[in-house]
Amino acid sequence: MQVPMEIFKCFYINLLATFMVSAVLAIDPYSEALLSLKNELVDHDNSLSNWVVPSPGKLTGKYYVCSWSGVKCDNDSTTVTSIDLSMKKLGGVFSGKQFSIFTNLTNLNLSYNFFSGNLPPEIFNLTSLTSLDISRNNFSGSFPGGITRLQNLVVLDAFSNSFSGSLPAEFSELANLKVLNLAGSYFRNSIPSEYGSFKSLQFLHLAGNSLSGSIPPELGNLKTVTHMEIGYNLYQSFIPPELGNMSQLQYLDIAGANLSGHIPKQLSNLTSLQSLFLFRNQLTGTVPSELSNIESLADLDLSDNFLSGSIPESFSALKNLRLLSLMYNDMSGIVPEGIAQLQSLETLLIWNNRFSGSLPQSLGRNSKLKWVDASTNSLVGSIPPDICVSGVLFKLILFSNKFTGHLSSISNCSSLVRLRLEDNSFSGEIALKFTHLPHILYVDLSRNNFVGGIPSDISQATQLEYFNVSYNLQLGGTIPAKTWSLPQLQNFSASSCGISGDLPLFESCKSISVIDLDNNNLSGVIPNSASKCRALEKINLSHNSLTGHIPDELASVPVLVVVDLSNNNFNGLIPAQFGSSSSLQLLNVSFNNISGSIPTGKTFKLMGKSAFIGNSELCGAPLRSCSDSDGILGRKGTWKITHIVLLSVGLLIVLLGLTFGVLYLRRGIKSQWKMVSFVGLPQFTANDVLTSLTATKPTEVTSPSLAVTKVVLPTGITVLVKKMEWETRSIKVVSEFITRLGNSRHKNLIRLLGFCHNQHLVYLLYDYLPNGNLAEKMEIKWDWAAKFRTVVGIARGLCFLHHECYPAIPHGDLKPSNVVFDENMEPHLAEFGFKQVLRLSKGSSPTITKWEAEYDAATKEELRMDIYNFGEMILEILSGGRLRNAGTSIQSKPWEDLLREIYNENEANSGSSLQEIKLVLEVALFCTRSRSSEQPSMEDVVKHLSGLKHIDDGRSWKEGQ
Repeated sequence: MQVPMEIFKCFYINLLATFMVSAVLAIDPYSEALLSLKNELVDHDNSLSNWVVPSPGKLTGKYYVCSWSGVKCDNDSTTVTSIDLSMKKLGGVFSGKQFSIFTNLTNLNLSYNFFSGNLPPEIFNLTSLTSLDISRNNFSGSFPGGITRLQNLVVLDAFSNSFSGSLPAEFSELANLKVLNLAGSYFRNSIPSEYGSFKSLQFLHLAGNSLSGSIPPELGNLKTVTHMEIGYNLYQSFIPPELGNMSQLQYLDIAGANLSGHIPKQLSNLTSLQSLFLFRNQLTGTVPSELSNIESLADLDLSDNFLSGSIPESFSALKNLRLLSLMYNDMSGIVPEGIAQLQSLETLLIWNNRFSGSLPQSLGRNSKLKWVDASTNSLVGSIPPDICVSGVLFKLILFSNKFTGHLSSISNCSSLVRLRLEDNSFSGEIALKFTHLPHILYVDLSRNNFVGGIPSDISQATQLEYFNVSYNLQLGGTIPAKTWSLPQLQNFSASSCGISGDLPLFESCKSISVIDLDNNNLSGVIPNSASKCRALEKINLSHNSLTGHIPDELASVPVLVVVDLSNNNFNGLIPAQFGSSSSLQLLNVSFNNISGSIPTGKTFKLMGKSAFIGNSELCGAPLRSCSDSDGILGRKGTWKITHIVLLSVGLLIVLLGLTFGVLYLRRGIKSQWKMVSFVGLPQFTANDVLTSLTATKPTEVTSPSLAVTKVVLPTGITVLVKKMEWETRSIKVVSEFITRLGNSRHKNLIRLLGFCHNQHLVYLLYDYLPNGNLAEKMEIKWDWAAKFRTVVGIARGLCFLHHECYPAIPHGDLKPSNVVFDENMEPHLAEFGFKQVLRLSKGSSPTITKWEAEYDAATKEELRMDIYNFGEMILEILSGGRLRNAGTSIQSKPWEDLLREIYNENEANSGSSLQEIKLVLEVALFCTRSRSSEQPSMEDVVKHLSGLKHIDDGRSWKEGQ
């Protein structure tokens, strides 16, 4: 009987345990629901590790979930009142079926996670909710219906998700809702007019969506709203005057919203308003003087619009104003003296307007001024004497005006971080006391009339990163001895300053990347310590009186891109180490006394003759070949020995070449593919490319039927593949030139990612840009702002090719179909340099020397044609495609008639757009002149389009070069 009793006892214990677990689950439905939810979630960090039911124990009537992370219960631990899963790195799609049990839940927070899929409408069964926060996730699709069941809801935060479709009008039926945040998704269509009927709403945030249509005037009925952000959308609208009825409004932001029309003076009725942001729109007209009635106003930003007129004198009444930003408009007149009386003013931004007169002389005397930017106007006079008297001014930016006088008012401004005074008429000594400027990072005093040299205590500016005093023609003096030792200095520019003396020793110069000292009176040698400047990318010492050898140590700097030593008195050889540099693009030693041979590295093969001319004893490509008397080593006496050695080495190479040639032929070299991917760009293999082009084996790959093919690589990246044939003897020179194109990167050039080749075929891999080309856009109606942005983008891309590549790269085939747009509708030049690639691939000469001679001869004409084609492209853009190939015929058309025709075509209705159209048309006419001497450079074109250069006639272009 003893054994059966043991069996019975064991059975009894198991039965009791099962009963206890069942009892726990039966009385704790919350545990069951949340464990079900946990099973649906992705929790890589195991954030919900304590969501477990413990081993059976004594029942207490309390729920285990009350001790779980993120779960709160009432005081008796019998009812779950809050679930907070925020910032737990949870993901996945959940069903929401578990929520029906939480009838007393008042707070649900799922924010800062990775939830995706549709928001489950079952959440709206939580009828006791007062706060629902699902922000910073990736919920998508339309916002589900049924939220009106949450009549107790006070806060709904859905910020930064991927919702689409229309904004649900039913939100307005939530009578207790105070906070509605639907910003940062993809909601489209109009704001429902019902949103003007909220009863308790205080915070409304709809910014950063894709909303369109008109802003409903019904929003003016929101008498309880204190904070409204509805900007960064795509309205076709003006600002409803009815918004002036929002009597409790303290914060209004409708920036970046494509708004047009005037600023309604009714906004002056918002007497509680503290912040008004209407920047980056297309608002026109004057700034309403009535805004001065808003005495509480602290922040006013109306920048980047088309506003005209002057700053209202009445703004002197805005005693609480901290920020006044009117930059990037078309405003004029003087800056009222009353602005300087505002005791709370901290930031004054009025740059890129047409203001004249002087700055108020009491500016800074009555307030703690921190930031002043009045650049690119027509201001005169001196810097206000008390502008830094409060001791907190950290940015003073006044460049491109007509200021005069000295710098005494800021000489001890210890708070200064950024100082830009370039392109004015300041004079006297540079009165800055760097010992008293401990925080200064950036100083630009170029293009003024300073004298007296660079301050000797500049080495005390331990935070200084950028210093430019170029084109102060009478500055004089020497370079202070410890300049290069500044620990943060990256750019030092003092071109055309009349500086004399020797170059200081390059000690502790590990941070400096740019040194521009051309057109001075420097003498002596380049110190050997230049090798310590390991970050140096550009050094320009041209047009000085430097002597001695070019130090080998300079050639050892690892990241040098540009070295210009032209027009000096250097002698000796070019250091051979330059030939192995992987970064060098230009070494200009023209007009010195350099002798010997030019290094044979591939970098030098891409430099034109102009970098080496003016050295009678210098030879080698791209100059004349080195003769016997010159010697390959630069010495006559060594030629016989060198000749014998080279002949022997040559014979050995030939024998080895024949041997390896037979081996490669046996292995089928013609079918071997290689992949070249450029540094800093996605890396692919040849197999990636070939298997994406065809399903056959890589060695049997067939070319695509089209010259350009869209291909999705195995890595998931979509690229454009362009096919080209080449001859074996041209592979070296063509691949070198393609590499130059791949390393030429600018935001307005399509990226060449790499190329895949064998002995006969080349596949060039380009970025795939999704928004079509300019030729397609010619067929549709598009607004002037988009046209202007396109013209400027094309100009910048061409300017980079013409002026920042060494040597210059002509586009060669500039036309609308070769301008493509990215996802932000930014233009990119495609096919640049490809004409040269084709010419090289079919060249009859396998030698680099002949190619360079042909390239130098052709480059000038192709650059000129780029400029001409750019002008024709502008005419086509301005005329909506009508003026195609009209560069020559348009020159004889009367200016006024042409201007009127273009104005009408582009429906110009604001002073700013009319001025831009006039600027662009002027560029087009000058670019399409038949004589190259009357055409502008692309550098001048970009300056003109930026409003920095005025065109009077062809001479002004030439003088500006």
